[in-house]
Amino acid sequence: MKISELEQRTGVNRHTLRYYEKQGLLLEVSRQGNNYRDYPEQAVKRVNMVRQLKDLGFSLREIFDVLDALRKDTMDCAQGAVLMAQKRAVVDAKIAELEALRLLLTEEQQQLERSAKERDLQHK
Repeated sequence: MKISELEQRTGVNRHTLRYYEKQGLLLEVSRQGNNYRDYPEQAVKRVNMVRQLKDLGFSLREIFDVLDALRKDTMDCAQGAVLMAQKRAVVDAKIAELEALRLLLTEEQQQLERSAKERDLQHK
């Protein structure tokens, strides 16, 4: 398939797809006689996997390592579990930070609402 079809089927723009290819995340790409890239059906799954791993907080380097291990069949379930646990810990830390920020914003909002009510009462 041409890059335009891969772009349409994955929702990832062509510049990003070329970047993924350059970074070694899409190795299955071949060139046609006219020098156009020819992406196999497997590229759709690979791009979607890259997007999912990015959404989980993996860096492109980590994604490359995961894909490389999968290609070489060198990653076992225990390694995968450790990797997921590490990423989950990062996500848990971000959630804790966001919850603390949410609490702070709620407190500030309530303080401002009380101040607004007091001013309204004073001006009446």
